[in-house]
Amino acid sequence: MSVADQAPSYIRSIMPYQPGKPISELAREMGMPEASIVKLASNENPLGMSAAAREAAGRALAEGARYPDGSAFAFKAALCRKFGVRQEQLVVGNGSNDVLEIAAQAFLAPGLSAVYAQHAFAVYPLATNARGARGIEVPAKNFGHDLDAMAAAIAADTRIVFIANPNNPTGTFVPGTQLEAFLQKVPRDVLVVLDEAYTEYLAEDQRYDAIAWLDRFPNLLVSRTLSKAYGLAGLRVGYAIAHPDVADLMNRVRQPFNVSNIALAAAEAALADDEYLARSADINRRGMAQVTAAFAAMGLEWIPSAGNFVTVKVGDAAAVNQALLRQGVIVRPIGGYGMPHWLRVSIGLPEENARFIEALQQALA
Repeated sequence: MSVADQAPSYIRSIMPYQPGKPISELAREMGMPEASIVKLASNENPLGMSAAAREAAGRALAEGARYPDGSAFAFKAALCRKFGVRQEQLVVGNGSNDVLEIAAQAFLAPGLSAVYAQHAFAVYPLATNARGARGIEVPAKNFGHDLDAMAAAIAADTRIVFIANPNNPTGTFVPGTQLEAFLQKVPRDVLVVLDEAYTEYLAEDQRYDAIAWLDRFPNLLVSRTLSKAYGLAGLRVGYAIAHPDVADLMNRVRQPFNVSNIALAAAEAALADDEYLARSADINRRGMAQVTAAFAAMGLEWIPSAGNFVTVKVGDAAAVNQALLRQGVIVRPIGGYGMPHWLRVSIGLPEENARFIEALQQALA
């Protein structure tokens, strides 16, 4: 028996997460110059980092020989100013993926369970399985969360319910009134992890204030990231806002220096850059209209999205994806989410969207 055979069976059963293909990898495979490739696979901000964040990161680089502030005091203070919360309610992560993993580490174990929706973010089952806990996958409703069914699926051993709003990879959205009603149904000893990675892209009439619910629902955790609308995907900064008792347990298992000083400095600056955030939302709104209008013209079905991506039905998605790659366009096949006929496409700059549309027309032809 090998060393690998000695690993717990629940670890050996995990299928690794498959990230979007990097530009450099496609360039090597196809012999293309990197500058000719358009990547619309990972829901990144096409504007890049804001100038304020880039300048702050550059200043922090001078202290690169020092360990970062393990408490992330300055960044947490910025979050407190922005959202009116207290530092003891905050957990900072190496991206929101890290926050989700920390929550699972603090509250899941063999013999316990977590509830999540079909077609929801792949990290939920990964984080659950990695703790030896049982995953309860609830069938999707119109590619999104069926909250009534999820409430009914909560078992005696359930400790976490994961909800993504908007959902990745389908882009579906649950109105705030429905979420609030769901929270009223959930037992108070079950943690509801509300993953709001794309909340900054919501239209005005979709917005709700989950942070304001924390006083009424001490079993609520709001998870957010600076990877999407704030343009810091490469620096990896996320955070959770929760009841102090929940945050305390998570901070006990969090790695002490899980976010670099460069990332923390950039994140603090990004949080204050409202103009950049507004530009990000505007270019996404315009790009979404550009891409979905093209889908309509091509007679394609797509799922209306509240995020910075859209999922479209193309038939043999694996073959269409390969045809797009040969044209230097990277999107995301989502067969691993049980959707083998669909592709997820991030919204890019107008010229990137146009390049994708042209390549898709050729791939389908």
